[in-house]
Amino acid sequence: MPRDAAMPIPMLKQPETATGGTARFLDRRFEQLMGANAWAALPSAVRRRFARKAGPGESVIYSGIVTDLKATRLGHALAHVARLIGGPLPTSRDLGAASVVTVTEDAAGGGQTWSRLYARRSGFPQIIHSAKRFAGPTGLEEYVGHGVGMTLTVHGEPDALVFRSDRYFVEAFGRRVYLPSWMTPGALTVRHRQISGPEFAFELSVRHRIFGQLLFQKAIFEEISL
Repeated sequence: MPRDAAMPIPMLKQPETATGGTARFLDRRFEQLMGANAWAALPSAVRRRFARKAGPGESVIYSGIVTDLKATRLGHALAHVARLIGGPLPTSRDLGAASVVTVTEDAAGGGQTWSRLYARRSGFPQIIHSAKRFAGPTGLEEYVGHGVGMTLTVHGEPDALVFRSDRYFVEAFGRRVYLPSWMTPGALTVRHRQISGPEFAFELSVRHRIFGQLLFQKAIFEEISL
């Protein structure tokens, strides 16, 4: 099997409801990437979130506020430069700003589309789109557009599911080129940390091997869709 190929990860269909409603799906893709033991050690609320697959015409919606954002001058400049490839990093420093995240299934790509909206005190909100694709050498990739993406690894902590960047890549004319570490912004880490009840924290950080932490963002969310 080629290095970049990955076997499809199945989803289990739950039985149709007694009322004849649309059957939902139990998504085991993240569980299989982590392994059964690491998955079982996660908080039950985290497992429920990442074991849910949105059905046709559905979106899972989360609403929250940005509670923390730290960026060095270099990190702030990086976020603005990244607008050339779709703006995958937050550019606003407004705290207390509202945020909405929607997750939908990407039927064509076999993954998920994540859209994050961040309100700003002035001007239109920033909207960030990315696609998680269950493919590649690690089994999971994050694609941000304009041919740019990264392979991801998935890890568990006592209270969080963690995504870490593995290798950045650029795709053009049907070919993929992996970037050397010195050409990348640094290691990206995203944590989905359970807090209490329905609330969880989304934490994003970018850390450069020489310049240290360039960017950190934290937002508190809860699901508003059923």
